[in-house]
Amino acid sequence: MDFFKSQDAAKRNTSRLILLFGLAVLSLILITNLLILFIFGFVGSEMTSMAAVTSPRMNWELFLYVGLGVSAVILFGSLYKIATLAGGGARVAEMMDGKLLMSGTDDIREQRLLNVVEEMAIASGTPVPPVYVMEEEGINAFAAGYSPSDAVIGITRGAINTLSRDQLQGVIAHEFSHILHGDMRINIRLIGVLHGILILGIIGYHLMRSGSYSRRSKDSGGVVMLGLGLLIVGYTGTFFGNLIKAAVSRQREYLADASAVQYTRNPNGIAGALMQIATHQERSFLNHPSSNEISHALFEEAQGHSMLGGLYATHPPLEDRIAAILPNWDGKYEVVEDRSARDEALAAEAQSGSRSEGDRRRAAATIAAGAILGEQLVQAAGNPGMDHLDAAERIIAGIPPAWLEAARNPSGARAVVYLIVLQDTDPVRRRQLNLLEHSADTGVFAEVSRLLDSGQSISAEQRLPLVEICLASLRQLSAAQYQLFRKNFEEMIRIDNRISLLEWSLHKLVLHHLDAVFSRRQPARLGRKDLLRCRQSVSVLLSIIAQSTTQDRAQAQQWFQAGADSLQGGAEFIPVAELNFEMLGAAMDELAEVKPLQKPALLKACAAAIRADGEVQPIEVELLRAVSASIDCPMPPLLAP
Repeated sequence: MDFFKSQDAAKRNTSRLILLFGLAVLSLILITNLLILFIFGFVGSEMTSMAAVTSPRMNWELFLYVGLGVSAVILFGSLYKIATLAGGGARVAEMMDGKLLMSGTDDIREQRLLNVVEEMAIASGTPVPPVYVMEEEGINAFAAGYSPSDAVIGITRGAINTLSRDQLQGVIAHEFSHILHGDMRINIRLIGVLHGILILGIIGYHLMRSGSYSRRSKDSGGVVMLGLGLLIVGYTGTFFGNLIKAAVSRQREYLADASAVQYTRNPNGIAGALMQIATHQERSFLNHPSSNEISHALFEEAQGHSMLGGLYATHPPLEDRIAAILPNWDGKYEVVEDRSARDEALAAEAQSGSRSEGDRRRAAATIAAGAILGEQLVQAAGNPGMDHLDAAERIIAGIPPAWLEAARNPSGARAVVYLIVLQDTDPVRRRQLNLLEHSADTGVFAEVSRLLDSGQSISAEQRLPLVEICLASLRQLSAAQYQLFRKNFEEMIRIDNRISLLEWSLHKLVLHHLDAVFSRRQPARLGRKDLLRCRQSVSVLLSIIAQSTTQDRAQAQQWFQAGADSLQGGAEFIPVAELNFEMLGAAMDELAEVKPLQKPALLKACAAAIRADGEVQPIEVELLRAVSASIDCPMPPLLAP
C-alpha cells in the first residue's frame, strides 16, 4: 500500500465525514422544526378545530432559534465527547476498562503479546504503543489515538489466551495498519459525531419524564409529545449516523487485512485469527456497555448481527474477509498452523552465529547506503514488511539485556535517554552526571550508574529502536515527572553550549511524540500546507543535514544544493552557527503539516543531500529516521535491497 496516498485518503475521508455530519445536522434541524410546528400547533389548538391543525403557519424566527439550538446541542455534545478523549488512545482504553499491561509480567502469553507489539513498532518506525487488556472472553482488539504518538493497542483476554503467536502477529499488524494510515483519527471523530446526535434523544427522554411528572401544567402534554418526538429524532439520527459509520469502516477493514498480510508475509496468521473467531464460543463479542461506541475501531464486530444484518455491520462478513486473504480457501474453518519462512530464516541465522559489534556498525552504514536510492526510501515509509520484522527481531535480540530491561520501565527509560546523550569526554560528562545526581527523580540516577557500571554499550543501529521502546515507558510518567525529565534532557544537551546532530534528532524525536501525550495539543491537520510555501523550513532542514558530517562550508553547500535542486523551491543555505533549537523545532512543526502527497518529495530531497558525498553514515540514518517521524512519516529500519 502507498502510505502517502493512504494519508491523503484519510484527509479526504475526514472532509467527507464533516460534510455528512453537516447534512445530518441540517436534516435534524428541519425535522425538529416540523416536529415543534406540528406539536405546538396541534396542542395549542386544543383540538377544537381541524383547520387549526391542518393550516399551521411557519414562524421563521422560531425556525432560526430552533436551528441554532439543535446545532449547539449536537456541536457541544460532539465536542464534549471528543474532549473526554483528548488524552488520545489511553482515554479510549480506559473507557473500555482496559488495564495497562506492564513489561516483565509472569504470564508467558502476556509477554508474548508485548514482544509482538514491540517488534511491529520497531519494524514500522513508530513508538511502541502501550497495551491495554480488556477482561473479555471474546477475541477482539483495537488501536486508538490521534496519531502514532498517542496510540494504544487494546486486546481482549480471549485473544491473548486463544491465538497463537502468528495469529497474534496478524491481528497486531492489522491494528498497526490503522495506526499508520490515519484511521484512528477518523475513528475518534466518529465517536464524537454520533454522541452529539444521540444527545437529542437523551434530551427528549428527559423532557418526556419531566412532562409526565407535571401533569397539572397546561403545556405538559406538549412537553411530553416534544420529548417523544426528540427521542425519536435523536435515535433516528443515531441510526443513520451508524449507517455512515458502517460505510466508512467496512472498506478500511479490507485494507487493514491486506496490510497485515503485506507486513507479515503470512496470510495464515490473520486468516487463522479470523477462523478462531468463527469457531470460538464467545466469537468476538464484548459485554462492555461502551463497546458499541468503538465498534468501528475493533478488529471484528462487538455484537451479534441485528435484524438489519450487514447494513448496520461495521465489518465485512468473516467469510468475505478470509476469502480475500486466502483466495483458494475451501470454506472450512480449519486453522492452519505452520512456521513461516520468516521464522525459518531467523532460525538459520541463529545457527550461523552472531555478528561482531564492528560488523553491525559497518552493516548499518552499508544497509542505509543501499536503501536511500530512488523510490525505495518513499516506499519504505509507513510500509514495513517481513524483512523489517526480521530486522526488528535481530535488533532487539542484539540490545544488551541491561539496557533493554531498563527501557521497559519508567525510571530506566529516563536513564537510557539520558545516557544516549551523555558525552564521552570530561569535563562535560562530569557536569552532565552531576546534573542528574542532583536534579533527576529518585531512582533515576541509580539506574544511570547501574547501566554505566555494566560495561555494556549500544551501537548506532540500536539507538533509535531503544528510544522507541523507551517512549512507551515514558508515557507512564506523571505530568510533573515528565516536565522534570524534559527539563533535564534539554539541559544535558545544552550544557556544552553546542548542539550535535545526534542530540538534535533525539531531542526532536522524543519531544515530538511525548508532547503529543502530555501537552494535550491537537495533532496537526493533514494536508494543510503547500511545500513550496515552506521555503524557510526546507532551508533549515537541508542545511542541518548537509552539515551533519562535515565542517567544510563549501562541501556542505554542495551537498545542500543537491537536495535543494530536487525540490526547485529556492531554498537557501544557512550556516550551522546560525541555527538553533527554536528554528529547528519550528521548521519541523511546519513541515509536519505539508500535504501528504508532497512529503515524498521532501524525503527524497533529504536523501539526495545525504548521499551527495557517496557515503551514508549511521548518524545520517538516525537523522533521516528522526526527520521522517517528526513529519509523521514513520520510517522502518533501512535495509539493503
